[in-house]
Amino acid sequence: MTSRPSGLAAVDPDGLTRARVAAMIDHTLLKPEATRDDVAALVDEAHDLGVLAVCLSPSMLPVRAGALVRAAVVGFPSGKHHSLVKGAEARLAVEQGAQEIDMVIDIGSAVAGDVDAVRADILTVREGIGDGIGLKVILETAVLDDATIVACCRAAEEAGAHYVKTSTGFHPAGGASTHAVALMRETVGDRLGVKASGGIRTADAAREMIAAGASRLGLSSSRAVLDGFPA
Repeated sequence: MTSRPSGLAAVDPDGLTRARVAAMIDHTLLKPEATRDDVAALVDEAHDLGVLAVCLSPSMLPVRAGALVRAAVVGFPSGKHHSLVKGAEARLAVEQGAQEIDMVIDIGSAVAGDVDAVRADILTVREGIGDGIGLKVILETAVLDDATIVACCRAAEEAGAHYVKTSTGFHPAGGASTHAVALMRETVGDRLGVKASGGIRTADAAREMIAAGASRLGLSSSRAVLDGFPA
């Protein structure tokens, strides 16, 4: 039986505090020029901020992160990797300490309406990482219409994902939107988590995403966001 991460349900946006928001954050460093010194600094900052997790490129593993959840991206950022390659990349990341995997779907298959291919892609990664590892599925919602977002959310749930996630933050079409987050939350209910990621740089933006239904936030500007919430 696959372990289900906590915090899947929508969060009440009323009375948000710095600590409560920090417990929703994946503190993220995915720049291609990132060095191991940069990752060490990110981990130190994550501890200082009290966030839930760090999210890294798989080549940056293993990393000493103490009690922080270690997440790694797979098929990033294009999703245009063979499913077997994604599965192998995810499995290696888990062997090197990743506790959660954020995979990018084959976005072209989604745009073409081939939801079966999207589902199979997710299943391959799910099977590659086995039980006990959280799986987040990145849809790149800025390039998908509403019907496709709904179909891909359902495919992710059928394939055993724990979260659906808006964006890589690297696509020129844009990142997270409150519309996409609300639609994803409406589709998955409280059965899956919804992670908003991409372009969230202020407390107001984070608050809007949480109000729309986000239960996790992928942020590279975590300190700036948290400074906007009361202690």
